[in-house]
Amino acid sequence: MAQRHHDLTDPTAGPVSTGDALAGYLRGQATEFLRALRLHRETGGAVSNGSSGASTGGPASAEVRVDAVRALRRSARRISGSLHTFRPLLEPEWSEGIRPELAWLSGTLALEHAYGARLERLLLALNRLSGAAPVPSQPVGVAGPALPGPADRDAVHPATPDRGNLTVGAAKAGALLDRQLTLARTRAHSTALQALGSSRFHAVADKVAVLASEVPLTPTAPATDLRPLAGAAQERLADAVTALPLVTAGSPYNAEALIHGLSPDPAPHPQDAPWHQVRLLLRLHRYACEVVHGRSTPLDVRLLAAGEALDRHRDASEASSAAAQAARTPRIAPATAYALGVLHADQRHEVEAARYAFQRSWQKQTIGAP
Repeated sequence: MAQRHHDLTDPTAGPVSTGDALAGYLRGQATEFLRALRLHRETGGAVSNGSSGASTGGPASAEVRVDAVRALRRSARRISGSLHTFRPLLEPEWSEGIRPELAWLSGTLALEHAYGARLERLLLALNRLSGAAPVPSQPVGVAGPALPGPADRDAVHPATPDRGNLTVGAAKAGALLDRQLTLARTRAHSTALQALGSSRFHAVADKVAVLASEVPLTPTAPATDLRPLAGAAQERLADAVTALPLVTAGSPYNAEALIHGLSPDPAPHPQDAPWHQVRLLLRLHRYACEVVHGRSTPLDVRLLAAGEALDRHRDASEASSAAAQAARTPRIAPATAYALGVLHADQRHEVEAARYAFQRSWQKQTIGAP
């Protein structure tokens, strides 16, 4: 079924949405935030007095808590993103006060899951590279469009490492990554629990509770057309995509990306930052579409595929950094360092494959709707 593409830069596209629609959207997101918070507390995920006491309940309760945290993050992102896109229509002091707090909350709650998914991704890649397990078609838990087909696989992974040498260090490399990322995940879990019991979080929750019933719009906002502001968000995304090196991304191999990643500099890869920025701008554009057209309206399939490719790009980029950081651990055996180097290169190849998938998705003709 074809899905409709919304060109928010066209003032004649679709019915007019005003500040009242923004108010309704923000109230809905605030209500979802409060519902998720209540569910999290009911399952013992946070203690109201600020301590991080032990969680209660069995595996089912733990799964509910995970879902509640995900819902908290989702609502916080949408509220924060909408406040950013439509900030001229909101009381500036209130908006600028709560927006960074929502970003802090969403980022803090995301870390535990991110470390767990990163470890899983790296261990699966190690198993695939060393031949210790069947090669999955795609890392488990990482959504995204399919990688290039069998004919292109050798271009994405041009050289198979010496599996004899790799197997020697793969087990120790996996154990090292397990120690480092499990420790980071444990610390992130404790930090999240402390955040959910802190006075800072309670202040955010109080503001969201007020937002659920009263949105502080400017006097002229209720009758203001939302499409110009949403269109500006779309234009910022288009400009950022235009600035990307899509010609380089059109090739599934980018040697320059590997040269920097193998250097002793622990800083984030300089090539990745513009792609991460596009991912954030694409998210803001999606939220603007939800505000203007309603969440029930399906998005352009091109945007969905592009977003999934950029998610995979972010995951592979952060995984490659984790492998490089582990390789800098003092006094590790040469075989372990070799395995981590191969793993790093493999994830940088995954970065390039994700960029390639993004540019193919983005440059496809938009599917029209009758």
